[in-house]
Amino acid sequence: MLNKPAIPSIFLLCFWNLATGQLRYSIPEEQEPGALVGNIAQDLGLNVEELTRRKFRIVSDSPAQNLNVDLKSGLLIVEGRIDREQLCGQSSTCLVPVQVVIENPVEQYRVDVEILDINDNPPRFPVSEIRLEIAESAIPGTRFLLQNAHDSDVQANSLRTYQLTPNDHFSLDVQFRGETKLPELKLDMSLDREEQSEHSLLLTALDGGSPMRTGTTHVIINVLDINDNAPVFEQSLYVVNLTENVSSGSLVIKLNATDLDEGSNDDIVYSFSSYNKERIRELFSIDAISGEIRVSGMLDFEEVSTYDIDVEAKDKSSYPLSTHCNVRVNIKDLNDNAPNITLNSIAKEVREDASRGTLIALINVKDKDSHENAYVDCRISPNLPFVLKSSFKNSYMLVLNDPLDRERASEYKIVVTCYDRGNPPLTSNANIVVHVSDINDNAPRFLQPSYTIYVMENNAPGNSIGVVRAFDPDVDENSHLSYSIEESEVKGTPISSYVSINSKTGVIYSQKKFDYEQLKHFQVHIQAQDGGVPLLSSNTTANVIILDQNDNPPIIKMPKSMNYPQIAVPRSAAPRHLTAKIIASDADSGQNARLFYQIVQATDLSLFTVSHNSGEVRTARHFKDSDDISQKLVIQVSDSGHPPLSGTVTLTISVAEQSAEIRSNFAEPHEELENVTDLAFHIVITLGVLSFILLAIIVVLIALIWPVNRHIAFSRRCVRCCWASEFETKNRFQGSNVNLQIVPDPKVIANVLEVEGNGSVLDAYQYKLHSAPQVGALEYMVVVPFSPGTSGINARNSRPTLAERDIRATNDWLTKMNKVSAHIEL
Repeated sequence: MLNKPAIPSIFLLCFWNLATGQLRYSIPEEQEPGALVGNIAQDLGLNVEELTRRKFRIVSDSPAQNLNVDLKSGLLIVEGRIDREQLCGQSSTCLVPVQVVIENPVEQYRVDVEILDINDNPPRFPVSEIRLEIAESAIPGTRFLLQNAHDSDVQANSLRTYQLTPNDHFSLDVQFRGETKLPELKLDMSLDREEQSEHSLLLTALDGGSPMRTGTTHVIINVLDINDNAPVFEQSLYVVNLTENVSSGSLVIKLNATDLDEGSNDDIVYSFSSYNKERIRELFSIDAISGEIRVSGMLDFEEVSTYDIDVEAKDKSSYPLSTHCNVRVNIKDLNDNAPNITLNSIAKEVREDASRGTLIALINVKDKDSHENAYVDCRISPNLPFVLKSSFKNSYMLVLNDPLDRERASEYKIVVTCYDRGNPPLTSNANIVVHVSDINDNAPRFLQPSYTIYVMENNAPGNSIGVVRAFDPDVDENSHLSYSIEESEVKGTPISSYVSINSKTGVIYSQKKFDYEQLKHFQVHIQAQDGGVPLLSSNTTANVIILDQNDNPPIIKMPKSMNYPQIAVPRSAAPRHLTAKIIASDADSGQNARLFYQIVQATDLSLFTVSHNSGEVRTARHFKDSDDISQKLVIQVSDSGHPPLSGTVTLTISVAEQSAEIRSNFAEPHEELENVTDLAFHIVITLGVLSFILLAIIVVLIALIWPVNRHIAFSRRCVRCCWASEFETKNRFQGSNVNLQIVPDPKVIANVLEVEGNGSVLDAYQYKLHSAPQVGALEYMVVVPFSPGTSGINARNSRPTLAERDIRATNDWLTKMNKVSAHIEL
């Protein structure tokens, strides 16, 4: 609340200095709290509504703390007692600098408030009574310097003049020594001690204020006799120049006064007169006999630049006479004060996305020296994203100059160095620590672009099968990661039914028991998300590969005991005669699916043998008349897993006397295959024509590309290429697991020949040969290669395209079978 009665007393002397950008107000001292200084918001061109939003505030130190801004009205008001004499002493001008800061954008203003003096101090004499001794021989016109009065006020309110009570012998004359007014008592009429030995006068000091204030002291004059010559100085004013900080005991000046009297009347004693301030006696000393003035304290230019010393010379007569002179000591400035740095409005924490120009701190620098010694320049540590801007003399703003990145530097230690222009220059340092607060500007990063997890089938659900790891260079909530699995399907089933993930650790758990024979691999898409605002995330893929376990025993497909109970073999069969073919399969893969065949039980172990790899049952020798007509074989099929699993099949072999009896049963399967012969033939013819056209195009292209003179080289290369291709094919078959299997049938001698390959290129080949009931007739079925590993589980169940063709053989069926078998084994 403003003090309205105080408003009319304000001097409306505010003006805007366009050259300096400073605002200036004038206000009398001793105003009541709440007194108006000025409408600072209006004078600065600011809206009152934006003062609070833009953090309008005063950042100056004392004595500006006695001033404050009402943010609701924009008025600068008095908040505490302001005593001009306490702030500025006897200075003619008293200015209180006020620094004002407003943000968004940052602007800084300087407001000077001039404290005007009011007449609140009366003149005061240092003593209540002045005693003088004047010889009666004193002639009219003699002057006697009296003690002067002091007024704490300045200018018009300071001491103006003196008045003396009217009398017949004395009058008052006022002398001016600089800014000091000294009262001198002038003798107008000779004194007669016998008539009046003592005179009592009242000396009044008057100031120039309104209302006028006064101070008084009594002047007591004792009239002495004789000694009528006072000491005399060579000059009334002496000027001496000294540098500050001169050592104690240094000579200032040696004074000399003379007295025309003789004897004790010309012995002179020097002393500081009572007109000097107490500070003079603390800083200087005078030798009473020699008149030497020496330094006794520390002289500081920043405290006082000039000292006026009043020296009295008095003789030693019974009625001593005295005289006075003034010694003016000028102090020369030395660069003995380092700059004083004051930090205001320090931002201890700055967001890493802070914009360029963000205010970090306000820096004010003061140097008590003068002239060049008081000019100060400042700089900050190099290679920092900050810059120091000068707003006006000895005032700086530390602002952000480059983008911040907390992940590169989370803290900055800024050293502000200020140095003056003295010789040698003096410096001061101030440290500012700025912490960079984090924002969520970094997405989580996985340690690997993708992960491969191997899991053994038949695993226990709920066990850990792998882990993914991500990191976030941010801190606190911005670096707290949570893992999740993105929704997808595996064979039409949600991925969540297969695996789950710990949202905090990234550990992946199985949700079910895996079966390699049903699912060999699948992909899991994993997302890592932080806890910042906004949320950031990244993805990775985990390839889960199911490893095979030997959990499936071999399954015997052919022959089956119920459908294939008995096999007929002619008694004339030679050794190595193919009797039967055991066809078995294992749902496992790799070594777990590699099968071995052996006879574990037989009617006669010496009569038949079985191939360990192919399962072919052959005769080991010629039949004897003593051999039983019915032979029983128990054959075991084992895989190569750990532990190995096995299965058995029992074959009953009948020894037939005539091969015609055996062949008579071949008619039925042959008739079943005749219906598809024509279709297979047309398919084979079409494929052959297409292959021939493609080969012709390739030959033409090669002929156009290659030069004529390289035909020979090309032929050689072609030969080598063909040879290499043949070699590669041969190696390919040699590296494959080729099984020749003959499927016996009671109606045929051996009606199916099946060759399967499982090599390094993962191609399988099947050849099926069906014998006709006629001699020399043979049907041959070729199954094209296929790769069981190309499309996961679907490739295992895929069916190859069949092509069939008839082959007319003129030789015996068994001879043809042996030749085909021998070719494939190579």
